[in-house]
Amino acid sequence: MSGIGSRLRQERERLGLSQKIFGEIGGVEANAQGKYENGGRAPKADYLSRVAERGVDVLYVLTGTPTPMQMDNLSHLEEKVLGNYRAMFKEDQDAIRRLTTTLAEHSLTLNGKAKPPLEDS
Repeated sequence: MSGIGSRLRQERERLGLSQKIFGEIGGVEANAQGKYENGGRAPKADYLSRVAERGVDVLYVLTGTPTPMQMDNLSHLEEKVLGNYRAMFKEDQDAIRRLTTTLAEHSLTLNGKAKPPLEDS
């Protein structure tokens, strides 16, 4: 179980989230999140499903083998963004991950609400 816990922690840290926020995403309290990460408890399927929706590689968490990326499904623009990201220093990659995580969280909160109608120009 310690392998699952440490990989779960790695995924949380990769996404730049605290145990509290990550636990909320998974539908558990921060102390339960801590127990998952230290191997004291095993995460349930509904928890894993919720964190997967936020970008956690559940295959990696469970098996230690990352989910293969389907590069042939990327658009030209996505390939360019990925290439630029890979060319950056690690510190800049970390900043980009934090930025995209924040933007994705913002988009997810807006997805559940009605968007204001477009104004006529």
